[in-house]
Parts: sequence; structure tokens; C-alpha cells
Amino acid sequence: MSFESIIGHDSIKNQISNSIKLDKLSHAHLLVGEDGIGKSILAKNIGLMILGKDLDKQYVDLIEWKVEKNKSTIGVNSIRSLVEEINKKPFEGDKKVIIVYNADKMTVQAQNAFLKTIEEPPKNVTIFLLCENLEVILDTIKSRCQIHKLKSLNLNEMEQFLKVRYPDLHLDQIKVSIAFSDGIPGKAEKYIEDNNFKEIRDITLEILLKLNSARTEELIKYEKKLSNQKECFEEILTAFLSYIRDTIIYKEIEEENLIINIDKILNIKELASIFSFNKLNGIINIINETRDNLVRNVNPGLAFEVMLLKMQEV
Repeated sequence: MSFESIIGHDSIKNQISNSIKLDKLSHAHLLVGEDGIGKSILAKNIGLMILGKDLDKQYVDLIEWKVEKNKSTIGVNSIRSLVEEINKKPFEGDKKVIIVYNADKMTVQAQNAFLKTIEEPPKNVTIFLLCENLEVILDTIKSRCQIHKLKSLNLNEMEQFLKVRYPDLHLDQIKVSIAFSDGIPGKAEKYIEDNNFKEIRDITLEILLKLNSARTEELIKYEKKLSNQKECFEEILTAFLSYIRDTIIYKEIEEENLIINIDKILNIKELASIFSFNKLNGIINIINETRDNLVRNVNPGLAFEVMLLKMQEV
């Protein structure tokens, strides 16, 4: 993928491209954004542009530094090794690019050990720090970097991305993928490629369809299925809310073009005949309460069990 073909983030691309052309590019940058937003692709392609390379492949003067296997943080020893690598002369040309992935995983001690290099790297070395959580980056590091905050792609950009990435994808699938992506390409890819997410959609829909008629013991069985997916609780609750949202819209205006889960339109129509507006609004409140409980680290099994029982009783 070339720098120009990256979809979205136009202001950042234009700013950096112009800086490179004018030879005024800052020596240190922070690329900030959610996982899947495109930080890695952007940094890699900027690096290729700096090095004057056309082919997207590995180069000895483009160093990609990541959290070591079986470790959750980047420690001082890892940073010392990185600094040693940074201080080596470029091998192929006169420039060198360093990309540090998950920079927000650096310990405070590691950040302090990296500070001098960030402040005064060797000549012709450009450093990119990629992170999701800017708050854990020390102010002393932030003040020495140019900060670029990557924003979610808009609907047109997401549609363009998916058509390029998956040229054979049906329009209905594109629409659903965009709805669940929050404007983040990586989330859309996960929706399309991850069978686990498809299972979540199926389970949540099945629960809603059986909610009024299911016995207590049946609901408990569903609680176990949801608990097995506890690491994906945000996806679970989002799936529930998307079906409720579609059901409310269909009940109000019967307009299929506004339905997110268009591939489940027959089920949406069935839900519209089952639930009243009051019940649907009540379920929304219960799901939001459940999200708050899970964020506060309430036991997932208990949280889901209470949610299902309340959803049936509302």
C-alpha cells in the first residue's frame, strides 16, 4: 500500500508529506489512536517515504520495535537495546526510521531512559511512537514530539476502505461492517474475518427472539454462553443495542434502508412485532447498566445473569 493510497487521515498525511518535501520534518512523532485505526500502516509508509523507498517490504534502516513476547510492558533493558540500535549508523543510505509500537506500554523508567534520545536523536534519525493511551506518556516525552491524533474514518472513507480491502463483499455486508466499526478499519476487518463476532451476533439475536418465552433455566444457559465471550463484552452489548435500535426504527417508520442489521431484516420485523416501545427502551437502560457494571469489574457471569433476568421482567 502506497502512502497516497492510505484511506483517511488526509490532514496528517498532507502535513507530513509537505514537511518531508520541505525537509522540515520533526525528528520525533506520536501517532495516537485506537487499535485498528491505521497507526502502523501510516507510520510504515511515512518511514518508506523518508527513506525514499517505493516497495513495501522490510528495510534494515526501518526499525520496528515491539513489546517482547511474553511481556506486557516495554522495560528499561528493552529501551537501552533500542537506543543502542538507534545510535548505529544507517546501513543503506543516510537516514534511519524507528517505529515503536505500543509506546504506551513503556514503563515510567523506560520512558525516562528514552527521553534523551527522543530529545536529541542522532542526525537523520526519525522516531515514531505509536500509542492508544496518550495519558500514560510522560509530559516530558510529549513535549518533545509532534503529536498526531488519528480520527475515525467517515462513512464514505469506510465504504471506500472495505471495497478496496474486500472487493467481493456484498453491499449489505459492507453496511453492517461499517455500522459495527465505529469508523475504525481494524474493527470492520474483525467483524468480517472473525467467526467469534458472528457467533456473538447470532447469540444476542437468539436471546432477544426468545426473551419473552424462555424459562429461567434457559436464560441461565445463555448467561454461560455470554460469559464464555466475556473478553468481548463491548461487542456483546453493542450487538444487543444494534438490534434494539433497528427494532425501534422499524416499529416507528418501517424503513428498511435505515436498518443496520439489514442481513437480519426478517428477524428485526419479528422483534418489532414482539416488543413494545416501553420494553425496548427498558432493555436499552438495562444494557447500559450492565456496561457500567462490567467496566467496574463486576463478575461477568453475575452481570449477564442479572441483565437477562431484568430484560425478561421489564
